[in-house]
Amino acid sequence: MPRGGATNLTAMLFESRIASVLLPQPLPEPFDYLASDDMEIEPGAFVVAPLGPRQMIGVVWEVKAGPPDRPLKSLIARLETAPVMPEATRTFIERTARYICAPMGHVLAMAMRSREALEESPVERLYRASGVVPERLTPAREKVLAAAAGEALTAADLARAAGVSAAVVKGLVDAGALSAEDRDVDAPFPEPDPDLPAKDLTPDQVAAAEMLAAAVRERAYRPILLDGVTGSGKTEVYFEAIAAALKDDPTAQVLVLLPEIALTQAVMTRFEERFGCAPAEWHSAIGLKARRRTWREVAHGRARIVAGARSALFLPFRNLRLIIVDEEHDSSYKQEEGVIYQARDLAVMRAHIGGACIVLASATPSLETLANALHGRYERVRLTARPGAARLPEVLIADMKARPPERDRWIAPMLLEAMTETLAAGEQSLLYLNRRGYAPLVLCKACGEKLKAPDTDSWLTEHRYTGMLVCHLTGFTMKKPKVCPNCGVPGALAGVGPGVERLSEEARMHFPRARIEVFSSDTAQSAEALRDLVGRMERGDIDILIGTQIAAKGHNFPRLTLVGAVDADAGLKGGDMRAGERTFQLLSQVAGRAGRADRPGRAIIQTYAPDSPAVAMLAAGDRDGFMELEMANREQLGLPPFGRLGAVILSGSTSEQAEEWAHHFAAAQPDARGVEVWGPAPAPIAVLRGRHRRRFLAQSNRGVDLSAFLSAWKARVKTPPSVRVTLDVEPYSFM
Repeated sequence: MPRGGATNLTAMLFESRIASVLLPQPLPEPFDYLASDDMEIEPGAFVVAPLGPRQMIGVVWEVKAGPPDRPLKSLIARLETAPVMPEATRTFIERTARYICAPMGHVLAMAMRSREALEESPVERLYRASGVVPERLTPAREKVLAAAAGEALTAADLARAAGVSAAVVKGLVDAGALSAEDRDVDAPFPEPDPDLPAKDLTPDQVAAAEMLAAAVRERAYRPILLDGVTGSGKTEVYFEAIAAALKDDPTAQVLVLLPEIALTQAVMTRFEERFGCAPAEWHSAIGLKARRRTWREVAHGRARIVAGARSALFLPFRNLRLIIVDEEHDSSYKQEEGVIYQARDLAVMRAHIGGACIVLASATPSLETLANALHGRYERVRLTARPGAARLPEVLIADMKARPPERDRWIAPMLLEAMTETLAAGEQSLLYLNRRGYAPLVLCKACGEKLKAPDTDSWLTEHRYTGMLVCHLTGFTMKKPKVCPNCGVPGALAGVGPGVERLSEEARMHFPRARIEVFSSDTAQSAEALRDLVGRMERGDIDILIGTQIAAKGHNFPRLTLVGAVDADAGLKGGDMRAGERTFQLLSQVAGRAGRADRPGRAIIQTYAPDSPAVAMLAAGDRDGFMELEMANREQLGLPPFGRLGAVILSGSTSEQAEEWAHHFAAAQPDARGVEVWGPAPAPIAVLRGRHRRRFLAQSNRGVDLSAFLSAWKARVKTPPSVRVTLDVEPYSFM
């Protein structure tokens, strides 16, 4: 090569721009690519990059000047229609990955859940009557023109409305009788109106709302615990914080996190009443079109209020000023599969990164949040009473050892008597049992075989309405066999224990004329079915509602005056350190459904352990006393919130492989002061989806960077592809 050519090549390389691009793959860091001179790139830009034989969409993380220290592939294109991913979102992805010990690319994938939203909205062609009368006006054409006289419709919708073929519509278009207009398929969301009148608030609610509104107007990081008893109007209070955010900044965005899709549906009407329109939704039940629309509108800053499940936290907000975490104590905020994270904790991180106010609302705060409030790290606003004539329900204990139900029955005499009185008064009852289906276990009366899902140590649940056996852990489903698969005896398989279907069967036997419904994720599988059931309960069209956890949260049934917790002890079993806390929270929430209007309510707790702190202190109305006791126990043991926990779950294709690599892992444990490790031990569910599992549990004091310890430990062991290692920071499940 001539000397001048070499000089030019050197200069070209020196002036090269190198783009570090993060790809939505299980990759720990961005990859470097060359960017051509005519490609405009900046941090946050979406680009198309080669990865092996594939082309992938990624995000530019950094732009550097050359020369490269190794041969690099070139970027293929920039997506000009895609908005730049905000710096706060990119920082959130980095810190989340580091904290939860996950590859950055995996976290990015959660923030890119709708690739179609990176393009401009699809356009649809609509037609309406132009006023031109065609020369030939047949009856079919008259029907089309009548349908086209109002709102503009697509050709297919016009033909469907008029009951004619598409050819008739096309003929009218050709004749000029229909005029065409193009419209984006993904229309912008309506603008919420914060100036619409709010509900009348009590003096306590007004004081709380003013405090939250003042915090929002500071435009700074402010974590606040909104601690209010069930039915105290926490939603109306944080609505005023939302209104303040929208008034204070015309570009402000608000995120409301809800633990259940059911709550997302239930709260929509209340949003519409307060702000004149529903918020944008983001959860697993919305379709691809709605997901594409919400992601794009959030990214462009046009979706002002978003209500959604935990994954909404990863939407690319342009100006997130307020985050509400409703029912912040709820364990549903913990994602247990894929990328494992606790959305409540990450919401606090996201607010800190963006300098936003965050409100954690609950009637039964988590110990972690309560400890932060007590130590001054969070501010605390309390609502201690229900508004108006509503009062907290009386909580009574039904001692199942003193007055047990009849043989093979589950509703105790005390609760039956109360249900009879409630029906006679024309009021509603709710029976709470957090077990779906008919029976949680199916066994053979001849040989004792317990039916499990294939390749999983999980019992099958009988669903008698459908005749199916279901594993609620893996989703496996099969028809209930007529003979035992182990011993072959026909008719020997029997359901053991109660589920909501069995409870419904018993209630119908006692109250044959009552209108009884089951409320679970099996019976309310769509948003429409959920709205219908909740609406009928609100109108008083249901006498007895039998529900799982889905019925215990966030609903307001004015005629509901009796709640019965059928098996209050279920959550106290096992070795979960949060068992008592979770039981108290759930029982408090379900009891709080009663007496929310002007009728007094009562809750009856069926238990074989009336002296357990969770049950006894609930009946005494001593929530703070229970929390103090739990905190003292946790502090003595060095458990969260006074210490930290991390889990390592290792799985192999055989038990021998899992055991071998668990010992390799144990031998590679870093020597770190302030960290204690237990294990390896077989997981309580030792086989899951054909994989054999071993667990370690690491405990440390709060000053230790446990995430760094776990990441360093995993990096020390290079496992074969057939062995998987999962890290869980602050585990909630110990299965």
